[in-house]
Amino acid sequence: MSIKTATLNGVATIEIARPEKKNALTLAMYKAMADAVNAAVADPAVRAVLIVGQPGIFTSGNDIEDFMQRPITSDESPAFGFMRALLACDKPVVAAVTGAAIGIGTTLLLHCDFVYVSDEARLAMPFTSLGLVPEFASSIVVPQLMGNVRAAEKILLGDPFTGAEAVECGIANAVLPAGEVALYARRVAERFNALPPGAVQESKRLLRRARSQALLETIAVEGEVFARRLRSPEAQEAFSAFFQKRAPDFSKF
Repeated sequence: MSIKTATLNGVATIEIARPEKKNALTLAMYKAMADAVNAAVADPAVRAVLIVGQPGIFTSGNDIEDFMQRPITSDESPAFGFMRALLACDKPVVAAVTGAAIGIGTTLLLHCDFVYVSDEARLAMPFTSLGLVPEFASSIVVPQLMGNVRAAEKILLGDPFTGAEAVECGIANAVLPAGEVALYARRVAERFNALPPGAVQESKRLLRRARSQALLETIAVEGEVFARRLRSPEAQEAFSAFFQKRAPDFSKF
């Protein structure tokens, strides 16, 4: 398993720890993260959740080989289980991002309460270049945060962006030197030890109440299209090109 968990001083840490594969996420890793989030919610000793990657890499996104071997066919997939768990988490979620945050590495940040990124972080949502579509309700959250034209750059073109841009458009709270991000994020998470947990949880629910149903509905719609696109000829060409280390050729479509 490439997900490490630990609870210390009121903070449940979920660490993506697969650096040999650039922290690419498998379905088993999604299940482990969902289980960790749910366990944190159920544990009264946990006041906040901290999601971290490895130094220099948050996550490169989905493990394409794993997804090709076990493609998503329904919303029962562990990937959607993780999405639902994170959305349902009523405790503060803090993310510490260094290096690349690709695909789900960016879209999961949209559902964290605090996000701290390094000055060398690079975020990207390259779904269309893989023949796919946005996920984790990014098709509504990103336009809400950035506006339609900038959302088109990030989703239709898949343009990468810096940590500073993530702060500017409301995805992240602050940019810090790479060596300071994880510790700073932990200190923010530990601040909830001094706050009344019931008030924090109820306040988070109120902050998210207005759009919670819309997010769930969008995830379901995106998931249906995403599963269909995984089987499309365009996606197969993109995946083949990825493994063959060549540029994909979409001129025949």
